[in-house]
Amino acid sequence: MKKKSKNILLSRRFFERDAQTVARELLGKFLVRRHYSPLFSNSRELENSKKWERVAVMITETEAYGGPRDKASHAHSGRTKRNEPMWGEAGIWYVYLCYGMHEMLNIVTGPKEYPAAVLIRGTEFDGRRADGPGKITKTLKIGRMLNNKKAVRASGLWIEDRGVKLPPRGIRRAARIGVSYAGPVWSAKKYRFTLHTEALLESNFTEFASLEKKQRPLFFLQ
Repeated sequence: MKKKSKNILLSRRFFERDAQTVARELLGKFLVRRHYSPLFSNSRELENSKKWERVAVMITETEAYGGPRDKASHAHSGRTKRNEPMWGEAGIWYVYLCYGMHEMLNIVTGPKEYPAAVLIRGTEFDGRRADGPGKITKTLKIGRMLNNKKAVRASGLWIEDRGVKLPPRGIRRAARIGVSYAGPVWSAKKYRFTLHTEALLESNFTEFASLEKKQRPLFFLQ
């Protein structure tokens, strides 16, 4: 008999905290995508066999954008049609187009009417990292159809806690990428959080080591 998995959907309460806290605690959580048709195959046979498929990838890098005072945040320039989701409830997706090419996936944080969000910047699956938010959305077929949608199973995109516990030394903080426009003070803020997997594997972190043996951390869900 198969042991029932304990994959816990992150609730709105998780995201109702400040952006930095959420950004840090999203590391080691799993971004889960449910999509109609295969996500990872170019096979014509599979492409023609339309079916629901779910895939989970571990979040390894995030960036926090903490409100209207943050000069690197879209909210700093005021409320617009584009950034309207940032003023919504915590736990909704904010997806926008960057440079006319890349979809960027963010999750709204904090209290309603306080514009803050966390950018999902890196994931890892099958031993391979997707470094860069544009790669994540392209791989998982995430677009603006998910903008302003709740991060719940019904939307087709959500985040789960699968019990991975991270030691403090497995997390690194650094300045955010590509925000020089925010000026020397805000561009230097260490609001980027990265999961340092090598440090985890060198530690006594047995849970993470066991995931490595199973081609950490891509899990196709049955």
